[in-house]
Amino acid sequence: MTAIAVTIAGSDSSGGAGVQADLKTFSALGVYGASVVTALPAQNTRGVRAIHDVPPVFVGEQIDSVFSDLTVGAVKIGMLSRPAVIAAVADGLARYKAGAIVLDPVMVATSGDRLLAPEAVDLLRRALIPRALVVTPNLPEAAALLDEPMAESEEAMRRQAERILALGPRAVLVKGGHAAGRESVDLLLDAEGRFARYAAARIETPNTHGTGCTLSAAIAAGLAKGFALADAIAAAKDYVSAAIRASGWLAVGRGSGPVHHFHAFWRV
Repeated sequence: MTAIAVTIAGSDSSGGAGVQADLKTFSALGVYGASVVTALPAQNTRGVRAIHDVPPVFVGEQIDSVFSDLTVGAVKIGMLSRPAVIAAVADGLARYKAGAIVLDPVMVATSGDRLLAPEAVDLLRRALIPRALVVTPNLPEAAALLDEPMAESEEAMRRQAERILALGPRAVLVKGGHAAGRESVDLLLDAEGRFARYAAARIETPNTHGTGCTLSAAIAAGLAKGFALADAIAAAKDYVSAAIRASGWLAVGRGSGPVHHFHAFWRV
């Protein structure tokens, strides 16, 4: 059977993040990708110029179109922007009893532009986080979900993972890409108390546009192929690290460039 994953997220008109990054990631990892578009940011490597929200009813129609026809093995959720869209996504996933949900709580773009309305954060906590197999916040997002300062140590990251886990997901992966140090460390904690540490050498590059989207999509791809969560995360971490290392092969945009999703296939 063909492994299928769906991304429920916003677009990125420059192609480096959002739905475009997710579909590239699915394809690079051998998974058929479908999509539900929740918002249309006018965006490039330097920032977000404007956001056009997709009507919640139409978001629901897209969910019905995908799930009524395709056998979806995993779901990646990214930018949702507004409370009504969050509600539409939660209702749609409930209708189809969707499982293997990877929730990336996208709040701020790499450029610093806000992508999630402040009034939507509480509904995200209540309506979607409890449905997730794994939630994948970076350090600023974890802090925002908890109304706390950003973690500055692995011990603080683990404490915040425990608090997010109390919101109801089956696992939390706190990503340490915004931290300092020679390694980029992500910490996984699940509802059974299992803990894992994923470390990779930190790569000095300005090309980090879409890294969070790409990691969560790669995790969803692994789940769609039948990987256990811990194995899907390990494979996704390796894929993203390689994509960041190869990002210099591309010459895209004048700001924070994208990672190279097809590094294993394109020749330099």
